Amino acid sequence: MHGAGRRGSQAVMPVAVSEVGNARITTLEGLIEEGELHPLQRAFVDEQAVQCGYCINGVIMTAAALLWKNHHPSDQQIRAALDGNLCRCGAHLRILRAVKRAAELMWPEADDGRK
Repeated sequence: MHGAGRRGSQAVMPVAVSEVGNARITTLEGLIEEGELHPLQRAFVDEQAVQCGYCINGVIMTAAALLWKNHHPSDQQIRAALDGNLCRCGAHLRILRAVKRAAELMWPEADDGRK
């Protein structure tokens, strides 16, 4: 979940209405546009990075926040961003590959202004 200047890395994150106000809230389901998976969701499916589902909401939303700020993060930047998420299945390398693949799907042109 993203909203009101906050990023939630947990699968469930209670938020008081008074904290949100009129801010836009985006959930995992909110990434879907016109019935199509978001490139990040597609990359997780393609890389088989989804295992038990325990962490996936938090991981994908955290990765989305990262990719909106940094279109081509390094492995180290991805690991640092996802550090607060707990994956019990050990799909860490697949998750890393999925985030990198999503970056390429979302911003295929490599520019010199990589963040």
